Amino acid sequence: MTSTQKDTGKKDRTKPPSGSELKQLAERLIRDQNTVTLATASQNTPWAASVYYCNIGFDLYFFSDPASRHIQEALKSKQVAGAIFHPASTWREIRGIQTTGLIQPLSPGIEALRALRTYLRKFPFTEDFFGSGQRMDLAGFAERFKVRFYRFQPTLLYYLDNRIRFSFRERVPL
Repeated sequence: MTSTQKDTGKKDRTKPPSGSELKQLAERLIRDQNTVTLATASQNTPWAASVYYCNIGFDLYFFSDPASRHIQEALKSKQVAGAIFHPASTWREIRGIQTTGLIQPLSPGIEALRALRTYLRKFPFTEDFFGSGQRMDLAGFAERFKVRFYRFQPTLLYYLDNRIRFSFRERVPL
């Protein structure tokens, strides 16, 4: 365990995490949380929407209605921001991810199958939405919920962690 992971937030660390430690901290935080808030804008009007996600590395996979505002704006502008935060009761507990990237719809294939399996492992309650005989593949989700499976691929990612020091924010190598 690194000193960052042991840090209780009572003292500032004197040495920031290395690049590999930073990557591990960011991936762990992403893996351990369930929702990302996606932010888009159109005609100088911002919008934010939170979605359940699973991740493979730093790529986030989620279901959304193709007609939803955040999907329409993301696909049109090719610009999306995302925020993931660990619940915090005090300023010393604040940890999170700030990111920008692209959203792309997934088509059936190996990546989509792997991501869907990861999603179902992370959110096993999803099975409760399907009756016996209903398919739990991309077509089944589309038919049942009128949604599509998307990938958010970050182009820039920052890790924030006040346990390291107040307002610690560092770019994570992708």
